[in-house]
Amino acid sequence: MSKIALVTGATAGFGNAIARRFVSEGWKVIVTGRRQERLDALVAELGGPEIAYPLCFDIRDEEATKTALASLPDDFAKFDALVNNAGLALGTGSIEACDLEEWKTMIDTNVTGLVTITRLVIDTLIERRGLIVNLASAAANWSYPGANVYGATKAFVQQFSLNLRSDLNAKGVRVTSIEPGMAESEFTLVRTGGSKEAYDKLYSGANPLQPEDIAETVYWVASLPAHVNINSLEVMPVTQAWAPFAIHRT
Repeated sequence: MSKIALVTGATAGFGNAIARRFVSEGWKVIVTGRRQERLDALVAELGGPEIAYPLCFDIRDEEATKTALASLPDDFAKFDALVNNAGLALGTGSIEACDLEEWKTMIDTNVTGLVTITRLVIDTLIERRGLIVNLASAAANWSYPGANVYGATKAFVQQFSLNLRSDLNAKGVRVTSIEPGMAESEFTLVRTGGSKEAYDKLYSGANPLQPEDIAETVYWVASLPAHVNINSLEVMPVTQAWAPFAIHRT
């Protein structure tokens, strides 16, 4: 019988690549996102609803999340892995120039939505002695100008993952925080309000990580023996390293 992974935010970027990678190894997937047309296209490409089952909802909406999960057919209801990928960054400015509503959207998506779906499915994962992979960020470890609330939300994801480990180690449920550095995806277009110029400038000559690199990392974690837990894993392109401490001089 095929294992099943629930992948949030599967309509683009990491989530899309993660769903493809799991299916390539014989898993079935539940794919979630807010854009029905993209979910439908992904499901068709992956082999139809017998292989990839779509759930269209906004992870910020608790009732919609509950309704979507309750609608899963019996052959998808007992899944073995939760990949909490849905998340976003909005804005790159300093705190005094930031939009409070964008901050709230990041918190609602990256923190509240993630913990909500995790709590709603934890009984299934305990029953299946399954796996939780949370997509955090290198921004959880290394602050930089303009990361403000985004970096803070990813630090929450990292710490939530470690605390889940403390609660679940006797339950047989593995938990991993994946913390990517610079990675090329639609994520940056969303963050910059669709600015192709900013997107091109960020990645030019940098040879950044690709969504497939993160998908490979997530699948590797899932493929390890059941007694092996990767607590956290920071991943960067070779071209990226740590900047010097910032010093403002007058």
